[in-house]
Amino acid sequence: MHGRGAQSGAVPVRFGLATREADGDWRDHVALLDGEPPKLRTTVTEEHPKTILTFNTSPDIGFDRSVNAYRGCEHGCVYCFARPTHAYHDLSPGLDFETKLFAKPDAARLLRETLARPKYKPRPIAMGTNTDPYQPIEQRYRITRQVLEVCLEARHPVTITTKSDRVLRDLDLLGELAKLNLVAVAVSVTTLDARLSGKLEPRAAAPLKRLAALGRLAEAGIPAHCSIAPVIPAITDEFMEAIVARAAALGVRSAGWIPLRLPFEVAPLFREWLSVHFPERGDKVMSIVRSIRGGRDNDPDFFTRMKPTGVWAELFRARFRLACRRAGLRKERFELNCSAFRAPETGGQLRLL
Repeated sequence: MHGRGAQSGAVPVRFGLATREADGDWRDHVALLDGEPPKLRTTVTEEHPKTILTFNTSPDIGFDRSVNAYRGCEHGCVYCFARPTHAYHDLSPGLDFETKLFAKPDAARLLRETLARPKYKPRPIAMGTNTDPYQPIEQRYRITRQVLEVCLEARHPVTITTKSDRVLRDLDLLGELAKLNLVAVAVSVTTLDARLSGKLEPRAAAPLKRLAALGRLAEAGIPAHCSIAPVIPAITDEFMEAIVARAAALGVRSAGWIPLRLPFEVAPLFREWLSVHFPERGDKVMSIVRSIRGGRDNDPDFFTRMKPTGVWAELFRARFRLACRRAGLRKERFELNCSAFRAPETGGQLRLL
C-alpha cells in the first residue's frame, strides 16, 4: 500500500472485541461496479480530555511524566511501539493508527492549570514518547508550540523526541528554553537510504532532512541527541556507523541506539511488512530479533526490554561503541534545570513579583 507503513488493519484482539472482517462477496461486487476502493484519507478528530499530563512509574525509562498532544501518527512507521494504543479505542493498530488521528487542542490550557497547582513539583516533561509531536497535523494545530510556550513561561524543563525537521519551526522557542537549560531534543534517524525510509516510515521527514535539523539545533546551541532508533537487524543496522559519523560532523553532542521492539499487534504488522518489502530476508530478520529477545518476538519485561541479549546484541553494541569512539561522540545525559520553575498565570491573574 503506497504511502502507508502498515499493509492492513490488524484489528485488536486483546480486549474480547469482535473481529471485523470484510465480506469477500461484497468486496468483489463493489470492485466490479466501482473499481478499486478509494484511497485512504487521513481524518483528525478533536478530543477534549480533562488532563494532559500523564505520569508513569516505569523503572527503566528516564522520565516520569509526559504530554502527548496527538493520538495516532501520520508518519506511519511500521515498527512504532505506540501502535497498540489505538486498540483501546477499538481502532486498528494498523492502518487506523496512521489515518484516524486525534488532536487535543486544549493541551496548553490543561498543562497551564496543572503547573499552577500549589503542590506541583517540576521534573522534565517528555514529548514524543507515544506519538510524534511534530507529525504533519502540527502544522495546522500548533499544539506542540503552544505547550512549549507554556513551558517557557513557567520555566519548566521539557524534552522532545521527533522524526521531523518540522521541529525547526519552533527554533525561536527552543533557543530561549536552551538559554535557561530547559530543553533537549532527540531526532530519530533509522537509515540514510531515502527509498528504504519511504517504506519503513513513509510520511516522516527524509533522513537527510532529519540530520540537517540536528545540525541546525546544535548550531543554535540546543542540546541535540541523535537517536538511531530502532535498529532493525539485517534491514537498517548497516547504517549505524555512517549515521554516527554524519551526526558528529554536524556538531551533535550525543548519540544512542535502541533495538527494534515488537509489542502486541506490532509483531504481526511488522511480519506482514517484511513479507511485502523483503520476502527473501524476512525469516532471517525475525530469527535475529528472536535471538536478542530470549527466543520471543518481543521482551516486555522492565530493564531487559531496552537491553537485548545474545551474540547479535553484543555485536551491535561493539559496533556502536567503536563508531562513537571514532567520531568523538558519546551518549550524554542532559541534566535540565528544574530550579527555575515558576507557576504560570491562570484566569488572567497577573504575577505579583
